[in-house]
Amino acid sequence: MTTSRQRHRMQRQSARTGRRSVFALLFALAFATAGCTTPVGVKWEDPRTVQRQLTSSILSTGKLSNATRIEFQRRNLYEALQSDPDDALARLHAVTVSENSSAGFFALAEAAFARAERTGRRSYQRAAALYAYAFLFPDEASDAPDPFDPRFRLACDLYNRGITGGFASEDGDEVVLQAALYELPFGWLNVAFDRDRLTWANRRLERFVAVADFAVRGLRNRYRFPGVGAPLAADARRRVDDDGAPEFVAPNAKVFLNAFLRVERPREQLASGRVEASLELRVGFQERQVEVGGRSVPLELETTAYLAYMLAESPVWETELRGFLLGDLTREETRLVGLAPYRPGRIPVVLVHGTASSVARWANLLNDLGNDPRINQRYQFWFFSYDTGNPIAYSAMLLRQALRDAVARFDPEGRDPALREMVIIGHSQGGLLTKLMAIDSGDRLWTAVSRVSFDELDVRDETRELLREALFVQPLPFLRRVVFICTPQRGSFIAGNRIAHWVARFAKLPSRLGRAGVDLLGAGRQAMRMPGTGRLPSSVDNMTPGNPFVQGLASIPVAPAIAAHSIIAVRGDGPVETGNDGVVEYQSAHIDGVESELVVHSGHSAQDHPDTIEEVRRILLEHAGVR
Repeated sequence: MTTSRQRHRMQRQSARTGRRSVFALLFALAFATAGCTTPVGVKWEDPRTVQRQLTSSILSTGKLSNATRIEFQRRNLYEALQSDPDDALARLHAVTVSENSSAGFFALAEAAFARAERTGRRSYQRAAALYAYAFLFPDEASDAPDPFDPRFRLACDLYNRGITGGFASEDGDEVVLQAALYELPFGWLNVAFDRDRLTWANRRLERFVAVADFAVRGLRNRYRFPGVGAPLAADARRRVDDDGAPEFVAPNAKVFLNAFLRVERPREQLASGRVEASLELRVGFQERQVEVGGRSVPLELETTAYLAYMLAESPVWETELRGFLLGDLTREETRLVGLAPYRPGRIPVVLVHGTASSVARWANLLNDLGNDPRINQRYQFWFFSYDTGNPIAYSAMLLRQALRDAVARFDPEGRDPALREMVIIGHSQGGLLTKLMAIDSGDRLWTAVSRVSFDELDVRDETRELLREALFVQPLPFLRRVVFICTPQRGSFIAGNRIAHWVARFAKLPSRLGRAGVDLLGAGRQAMRMPGTGRLPSSVDNMTPGNPFVQGLASIPVAPAIAAHSIIAVRGDGPVETGNDGVVEYQSAHIDGVESELVVHSGHSAQDHPDTIEEVRRILLEHAGVR
């Protein structure tokens, strides 16, 4: 018989055996599971995550690209890059220049840029630019990278940013362009610079800023022309020693430029530890390519960021209402201006703004059309600014004089046919000024505003000549096409309200008009159809529906030799014929005899509406014969 002690011992042995069996089973399962998980494998991942991993770089994510990590791993330098980056870079530099390794030059460019960002040492920024240049433009053409290589574009960006960072001022606000000897992590960089490049269009270029990192507001589209070199913007200051000749470039103009650092046989020089280079400055209005190693390479240019930067610092916004109220007390030095000097062979497009507005309101149109190569290669944009409270015929007279003077000045011998294919585009009141460039008025404007014949008017010779030039007009002989945008051809219902007329009473007329007003009052009120206040009419008076001047102008057609187009804004989705843009009725803006009429669903400020810009693009391409 089995005793109780024996049974107890047997139970304990059985339990131990069971536990061993469980442990053995678990061990076997763990071994089998481990055998199924290989050291190398794949798993499904979201495509966007994979794409970010493949395209990650120091510029986009703050992490080194896959290509750079590979090079450091291949050289067994990746761990050293984490613990002693300066030593790791020096060691990779040594092996790269000895082997003439393209992969090494690229990796050095990105790693040096990363080191510069972490330490703030500009020597590494300059090194990044030089390494990137050596990758892009090697000593031997056979070593040049394939443009489909993803490292190619990244190397361009590292080179461009290396220039702006490597030659930045102490506070980082500007890029300093000068000849100097600069420190590098592995030696020295001796830079030559031609200071004659600091003069453009009789202006002195100064205060260079890097615009690639600017955030842009107020412009719908951002245009960047990719290439090499640092995209910059600079102030174009009138030189102190200027001869006082009238200027065409806008007084507060800025320019967009490119700073290119040229290095002959860069890989050979990097191996020596002392690099000779030259900084080359090019204005984007004139040059958009650079010759490197016998091939033409595009320059990187930031046209939209430059435009936004210029307008952000421009006083033009402050003069919009003041220009309406204060007249010639706020007059700029010039009225007809361009952002660049006159360029022969390109058709002028003259933009004329509306009431209490400014040339800045053309920004979106200029940004879109000026960055269209088909437009840019064939046209040049000019801008007319004027005191918008003045009588419309007077403002139009100033525009006519400015255009005649420009044509006579730029092409006195008539050798540039493009200058005689001019296009004028006017918004709102600017459209009425535009029409006065394109009509043969005869005496119809005069009879509309006067009760006596011009010969019977008893005024001083100065006043008579002013009235003759303002109210007896003929089409400009060099004008071929006009575009009216939201133009009150028969007046604006807003101009007709009491508030508008009350505000207009505070508008100060130029002294020249003030003297003419006194003359006309002396000639007797019965001679002129003037406002009940007994003063010369303002632009608001002229645009009031039923005003004799606007009625007379509406009755005169555009000259047959000049093509005309209308762009009319209408708010809402109701019938166009009974609609308006909040300022001008459709029926007032519509005129017969135009080559095209486009209705844009917009408020009155439709000059920067996408549909308006596309229509202007179509008209300009048609005018230039581009299909």
